[in-house]
Amino acid sequence: MAQKPDIGSLVGLWTYRSLLNDPNIETPFDKLRFGAANISVDDAPFGVFKGRIFGTGWSLDLNGSIGYGTPWSVRFQGTGEVEKAHWGYDYIGYVVPPWPNGIDQRPAIVGSVIRTIPHPSGTPAQMSPAGVVNTFYAVRTDQPWKA
Repeated sequence: MAQKPDIGSLVGLWTYRSLLNDPNIETPFDKLRFGAANISVDDAPFGVFKGRIFGTGWSLDLNGSIGYGTPWSVRFQGTGEVEKAHWGYDYIGYVVPPWPNGIDQRPAIVGSVIRTIPHPSGTPAQMSPAGVVNTFYAVRTDQPWKA
């Protein structure tokens, strides 16, 4: 039987950012922003990913799984009601392993996010469609990698 990894390395508060997948190198970096939020990862049974992604005035419940390969992987779904509309996103990410000689490296998760449920944003022309895929990363805010 495999020994349970230290799940505490994911439990905690993370800063989340997502970026548009624009391949144009000339696009200014500030024009690539898709989203910014916090992720709170809860203590959960082995292999279960549970938490919440939230910003000012909104939040989505996160439910999914953790794979303990090399690297660790996370796959979860965020769902909830925001401004009287149902929102849904699916995420897949990979935990970046610590570098042997890294200085002040923080735990990070890098991955991809897809909007699975369209949600309104004003007029029909401003609808945010399902199927939009972007890149995300999350950085642990409350502690660096344990030595």
